[in-house]
Amino acid sequence: MFSLFKMFLKTILLVACLLCQPAFATEAENVVLLHGLGRTSASMLVLKSRLEQQGYRVISESYESTNAATEDHVEWLDEILEGCCKNPNVKTHFVTHSLGGIVVRKYLNEKELPGLGRVVMLSPPNQGSELAEYMKEWRLFEWSTGPSGQELGTGGQSTPNSLGPVDFELGVITGDASFNPVTSIFLIPGPDDGKVSVDRARVQGMKDFLVVSHTHTFIMNSDLVAREVVSFLKTGAFLHEEQEAIPEESG
Repeated sequence: MFSLFKMFLKTILLVACLLCQPAFATEAENVVLLHGLGRTSASMLVLKSRLEQQGYRVISESYESTNAATEDHVEWLDEILEGCCKNPNVKTHFVTHSLGGIVVRKYLNEKELPGLGRVVMLSPPNQGSELAEYMKEWRLFEWSTGPSGQELGTGGQSTPNSLGPVDFELGVITGDASFNPVTSIFLIPGPDDGKVSVDRARVQGMKDFLVVSHTHTFIMNSDLVAREVVSFLKTGAFLHEEQEAIPEESG
C-alpha cells in the first residue's frame, strides 16, 4: 500500500513539473520602444504598461532626439541592444513613434540583429514630413528639433527617402485626426495626423497598414492602437477593428 502511495505521489510530482516547465524554460520576448522627436520615454509609458501586461519584456529608454543626428541615434540604439537584446534565441520586436521608426529603419539598414522579430511604427514619416520640409529653414524649428529635424523633409535626399524599401516584417499605424487645422489644410495634402500625411507614412515592403482616428501626438496612448500593436507582434497582421471617433484625451 505504501509503495502504491509513493508511486502515485511521484506521478503527481512528475506531471506538475512537466506542466510548469514551459513557464520557466521560455524567456519573454523583448519589445524595444522608441519615442519620437522632442519626446522622452515617458511618452510611451501607457503603451509600455499594456505590452508588459501581455507578457513582453519591454525596454524603453530616452535618447537625445533633438541634440543629435539619426546616425548618432543608431549608435545609441546599438549600445542599448548590446546590453539587452542580442540573444539569437529570444525574439526582439520594435514599436516606434514618429522619428523612432526612421531610427529603426536606418539601424536595420546598417546593422544585424540576431533574433529580430516584428516592427510596428506609429505615425512614421516614412517618406518625410511636409511640415518638416516647409519649416526646415526656420531658425526656431532648427533650434527646437536639432539635426534630426533637418533630416525629415520630403526631398529625395532626406534620410527617410534614402533608406529604400524595408526587408523586415513591418506594420504601420497612422492617424487621420489633427490638432493643427492650418497646417493640415494648407501644408499637408490629403488626410493627416497634424504632422505626417497618411500617404507619407507608407513605405514599400510593409506587411500591413492601418489608419486610426488619432493625432500624431497621442496615437500611442490609444487602447485600440495597443490591441492592434499586440496583434501584429503576435501574428504579423493587424486586427483592423471597427472604430468610432474617440476624443483624443480618452485614448
